[in-house]
Amino acid sequence: MYRTNTLLVPLGDDFRYVTAEEAEAQFRNYQMIFDYINSTPSLNAEAKFGTLDDYFQTLREEADRINYSVPREIGSGQISGFPSLSGDFFTYADRQKDYWSGYYVSRPFFKAVDRVLEQTLRASEMLMAFLLGHCQRPQCEKLPMRYAYKLTAARRNLALFQHHDGVTGTAKDHVVLDYGTRMHTSLQDLQIFMSKAIEVLLGIRQEKYDQTPALFDPEQVRSKYDALPMHRAISAREGTVQSVVLFNSLEQTREEVVMVVVSRPDVSVLDSNWTCVQSQVSPELQHDESKIFTGRHRIHWKASIPAMGLQTYYIANGFAGCEKAKPAKLKFFSKLSSILCLAPYACSKVEGDTVEIVNRHQVLTFDVKHGLLQKVIHKNGLQNVVVEEIALYSSSGGAYLFLPDGDAQPIIKSGGNLVISEGPVMQEVYSYPKTSWEKTPVSHSTRIYNGGNTVQDFLIEKEYHVELLGKDFNDRELIVRYKTDTNNKRIFYSDLNGFQMSRRETYDKIPLQGNYYPMPSLAFMQGSNGQRFSVHSRQALGAASLKEGWLEIMLDRRLVRDDGRGLGQGVMDNRVMNVVFHIMMESNISSTSDPVSNPLPLSPSLLSHRVNAQLNYPLHAFIAKKPQEISAPTHSRSFSPLAAPLPCDLHIVSFKVPRPSKYSQQQQQLGDPRLVLMLHRRNWDSSYCKKARSQCTAVADESVNLFNMFKDLTVLNARATSLNLLHDDTEMLGYTEQFGDVAQDGRVIIPPMEIQAYKFELRPRQ
Repeated sequence: MYRTNTLLVPLGDDFRYVTAEEAEAQFRNYQMIFDYINSTPSLNAEAKFGTLDDYFQTLREEADRINYSVPREIGSGQISGFPSLSGDFFTYADRQKDYWSGYYVSRPFFKAVDRVLEQTLRASEMLMAFLLGHCQRPQCEKLPMRYAYKLTAARRNLALFQHHDGVTGTAKDHVVLDYGTRMHTSLQDLQIFMSKAIEVLLGIRQEKYDQTPALFDPEQVRSKYDALPMHRAISAREGTVQSVVLFNSLEQTREEVVMVVVSRPDVSVLDSNWTCVQSQVSPELQHDESKIFTGRHRIHWKASIPAMGLQTYYIANGFAGCEKAKPAKLKFFSKLSSILCLAPYACSKVEGDTVEIVNRHQVLTFDVKHGLLQKVIHKNGLQNVVVEEIALYSSSGGAYLFLPDGDAQPIIKSGGNLVISEGPVMQEVYSYPKTSWEKTPVSHSTRIYNGGNTVQDFLIEKEYHVELLGKDFNDRELIVRYKTDTNNKRIFYSDLNGFQMSRRETYDKIPLQGNYYPMPSLAFMQGSNGQRFSVHSRQALGAASLKEGWLEIMLDRRLVRDDGRGLGQGVMDNRVMNVVFHIMMESNISSTSDPVSNPLPLSPSLLSHRVNAQLNYPLHAFIAKKPQEISAPTHSRSFSPLAAPLPCDLHIVSFKVPRPSKYSQQQQQLGDPRLVLMLHRRNWDSSYCKKARSQCTAVADESVNLFNMFKDLTVLNARATSLNLLHDDTEMLGYTEQFGDVAQDGRVIIPPMEIQAYKFELRPRQ
């Protein structure tokens, strides 16, 4: 079976060598077998214990003696005679039809929390870097130093969950509880730190090391480790304003429609200069057929937040000369009389079998009786069939294995509840569908936005509220399927760690479960005409294209049995959760490669990268604990640290103080720079719109100057470093001389698909 005579036989597994006695017995027995083999010449073999290093050393020695090359074979270049393999090993099977495609989705609630902790930690590290960069005296270091150990703990808790039984969802229930509790604790610690840090950066609090409680609360609050976050409601009394501070951790200015919850609808939105902003109010909805309206309201407006900066908006009640938020028009379709019209909304009944929502770029058509999307018409005249289907697989798998008994069966019946909200800023179709169960396992919203030339205007936001709870759903797996008219020949692309795309092909020779692939954050199909259908996800899930033009994504799974891969239990601890997708349809502007004939992976468009960044690095919102009187003067509050937004395809992976607790001592001891900036240049497909159809002004073809990056901060002592921050030898890092030494003029050039790290010092500009 092998080309060479040198074989590697791995020994052991997770549950071996747990005691010294067992290890001793195992090694002693193996050694006796080895001794026998080695002393019996007729077996023509030598066996011994070894490390990976020993194996490759022996292999190289053999390859030096014997030429194993095969004519016209693509070699690895490393060792002649060995072919190279590109791509990954998905989807893995260890025997017969046992494909390990279930764990892509198992415990999806915690897969989502992982992503939230990741982006909250990144944002917190940025704020800490700015706090310490602006510090000039030890007194103002007290606030960041007091939270240093909590940031370190958050890094460790996030890292711990990356274990192969953590983020995969293949741990025992009590271990999941421990992971969840740790992540929840860190999330709360980081939010408290962020709410205090923004006060300092906005100049609200002068005594920067003050121990008094924060003046702001995070807009979203989690009551416990396995509960969905709730929106904190703003209760603006007559004659008061309440500030909302937004932090944008991305490297470009963000123009985005934002939402906060208010307890009363008659309010206005003001920007930081006290200028009125157009806004809309609509009812808050929930997954409860007997009470779809919560009694609270959602207010939407278009916000603009500087790159890596802060911006303040005000929710005002009774501000003279400002028009109040415009109430959305509501339409209902319901067999129940329980949906009563709320003040101050104008309500009507849905007429006909279809209903539409429209913004300036697209028209979405829904089937009223089932509440599901049917087609999308673009303003340039193009039409896309996008038939949405929600279905369940019956299955006999477990946490690791997906073992469906046949195809998924649709579960939506005719005659659920539908609420359509139409307003100037956001349009929404909310569906509480009818199913065979008294309480449906899923309800969902479809939203489109009118932000006026923002990234959001081009996407469709889908939010699925999933409750796969109770024995009715034992051994069931819930999917959403989009049946489109994209002729993709059952080929699609999904990402690896949000970094690169991999080509995924559906094969008839393997079972359905072997054609499921991981989708950490993006999957797209491309037709022969270059049209693309993309789904961006806020969390890691599994996806498949089982028929031409179909893309299905698994949302949750509930399995009674253990699947014999070491867990020793089923997956029955499902949590209530929300899954959010951003769906896009794009047409190419120049010729594009045909996915069928081209075996190489494709790249996302520039717009696609921006959509992904906004979904996975959302704005962080904080609400003032106390309202202010309208008459009380409040000066303009914003923080804009960058001299200019970075190019559109350049992403700041992290900007942080790697050892925050050692920050003060480090300078005296080592003279080593104390801040690190990590940059990633994204690769994008230029056969799609270059400007990303939004406020995209530049791409990173030119060098970026680190010295001029920040507005009020001077960069000193800059140098390139390895990604683990341990090596500063630019030659070893493979950086060319042209940009290896940043100390000269601060210019760095990053080729696409590369990540580079730089250490430096920051000082307030004199």
